Amino acid sequence: MRIGIVAAEPSGDLLAAGLMDALRELLPSVQFEGVAGPLMNESGIDEWASMDSLSVMGLFEVIQHLPRLLRLRAGLLQRWRDTPPAAFIGVDAPDFNLGVECRLRAAGIPTVHYVSPTVWAWRTRRVRKIRRAVDLLLTIFPFEAEFLDRYQVPSHYVGHPLACDMPLQPDSASARRELGLDPRGPVLAVLPGSRRGEVGRLARPFIETAVALRRQLTDLQVVVPLVNETTRAIFDQELHAIAPQLPVRVAINASRTALAAADVVLTASGTATLEGLLSKRPMVVGYKVQAATYWVARVLGLVKVRHVAMANLLADERLAPELIQGDCEARHLLPPLLAFFQDAGLRERIATRYREIHEQLRMDTNREAARAVVELLRGRGLV
Repeated sequence: MRIGIVAAEPSGDLLAAGLMDALRELLPSVQFEGVAGPLMNESGIDEWASMDSLSVMGLFEVIQHLPRLLRLRAGLLQRWRDTPPAAFIGVDAPDFNLGVECRLRAAGIPTVHYVSPTVWAWRTRRVRKIRRAVDLLLTIFPFEAEFLDRYQVPSHYVGHPLACDMPLQPDSASARRELGLDPRGPVLAVLPGSRRGEVGRLARPFIETAVALRRQLTDLQVVVPLVNETTRAIFDQELHAIAPQLPVRVAINASRTALAAADVVLTASGTATLEGLLSKRPMVVGYKVQAATYWVARVLGLVKVRHVAMANLLADERLAPELIQGDCEARHLLPPLLAFFQDAGLRERIATRYREIHEQLRMDTNREAARAVVELLRGRGLV
């Protein structure tokens, strides 16, 4: 049995690899093919393209790369139409995957989308396309099911795998030893994002903030986990231009270790804020997209939620201050970071609330998702 699968970024790579492993336990002969990241390759897949080829963010970046993305999608569709897989699983990346799913479903191939597009937050009209595109939508947050039910989208809540993978009580001492940090000094973790454009926009304000914070906390240690050498080069270029004297510990693929080691976190929005929540660390969130993208979103009223950080959405309150677009600069980022470092009681209250949310998200996500996929296949007489 062959299953097509596409992931486009590190968080999707993690989800896809876990699902692939769980599906192999239930369907030992299953084979995977499609667009993959490093973790999916470790799990075993016939990689037709790297997920880096889909790693674009923001309306105008997508437009810039649109011809290449359309060629890639057309090539995938042609191969799967010529030799249809038993099913297709699109992992996140809705702007790319929903188009693939629509066409494959029309060709009679069962389709699964893993991770609900944020239709409850913005561009709500996309839910109609989702209804046309998917036979099953696997959701990872509990508040999504009610919204999807309203639009007759078949969904199944599976929990979030990070909530299972990450401990309820992070081991700060061990993490600091692993990173070579002083066990007693204050630690700031800086997470400027996983995409090249995102790191390019956030590196400067985040570095300037770290410099300003170190003037207040002279023994401050700064650790910066980055996803690969490409984003490291972008960050290092800004660091050398702005603050070559700032002592920074850069670590590749070590976000959880950095978060466990930290007292406070300065982060981009996205999956990093969920990891910060699961690490029980107070956060300040910076959010910056291309100016044109932000202007279009504001003018058209595309955003429908009060928060951009998943940690705040799950808590239903702004525990993590959000500094968006023009406010994402050192003079605005510094005060809430300093407040977190100076108020142990505040840090403890936030940690308690984050633990409550962590416990709500803990499920055997990979197995639950795999069972839902197998049940879909069984209903079609494919297993």
